[in-house]
Amino acid sequence: MPQRLAAVMALLAFAVCLIAGGISAGNPFTSTVIRALQAMAATFAIALIVGFMGQKMVEENLKPSKGKLPELEAKPKPSDR
Repeated sequence: MPQRLAAVMALLAFAVCLIAGGISAGNPFTSTVIRALQAMAATFAIALIVGFMGQKMVEENLKPSKGKLPELEAKPKPSDR
């Protein structure tokens, strides 16, 4: 899941940089693409770290609840079918 978050955020940053640098600012194509690729790489790295931190946080918060789950399971009976 963190990889998906990082990929989506990186592509979004790439698209925003292309639009802002190419259309709005009127920069040359090569400088726009190079800056957009740099922004994509940086955003991917940062989002990957944030995604792994979020995943670890959720796993740590769910760990105490895992012991309670077997108690809450419904036990089907033959008459339920």
